[in-house]
Amino acid sequence: MINQELQYHLPPESVSLCKNIISQFNVDLKIVKARRTRHGDYRKKLNGEHLITLNTTQNTYRFLITLIHELAHLKVYSSVQKRVAPHGYEWKLAFKTLMLPFLQPSIFPNPLLSVLASHIKNPKASTDSDFKLVMALKAFDPPTNKNLIFELDEGTDFISSNGKIFRKGHLRRKRFLCVEIKTGKQYLFSPHAEVNKYESK
Repeated sequence: MINQELQYHLPPESVSLCKNIISQFNVDLKIVKARRTRHGDYRKKLNGEHLITLNTTQNTYRFLITLIHELAHLKVYSSVQKRVAPHGYEWKLAFKTLMLPFLQPSIFPNPLLSVLASHIKNPKASTDSDFKLVMALKAFDPPTNKNLIFELDEGTDFISSNGKIFRKGHLRRKRFLCVEIKTGKQYLFSPHAEVNKYESK
């Protein structure tokens, strides 16, 4: 059942569709503080109950996509008797099937709608792995004074979310190779990672 708090996080025109899907499952839905490593999570508890946790966010479109992502995991777990890959063919099919009814201009505005329609043809394990979808969703995030790494010039120093200082390097396949100033260790950053420019005093 969708409670009032959950409705607040969803695009208004999607609520009735969400109710219809959620009513098919016996699942506990909880909204939690934003986590850096994931937007949502599904798991089966020791008592046999199903639990989906969703990050709180002002971006109702991201929240809806995450909800369907996790419900697809539940659908696969409930219908597939054998052990399958977490984001394999079965999950991709479940996510696409559940997401299709939501691909309406009354729910998702353009250009997000067209990007999402392309994304579900072969959905990735995380929406953060689809650069076009990430950027389309960011247009509906609250304003921020942070920079995205791909916007910075090579050689620019920046502060990551953990407070460490890095220097931006070159693009290696789909991620930027950056060096931590203090240790000299190299790390890979997603192009859409949010950081702050470091200005030496």
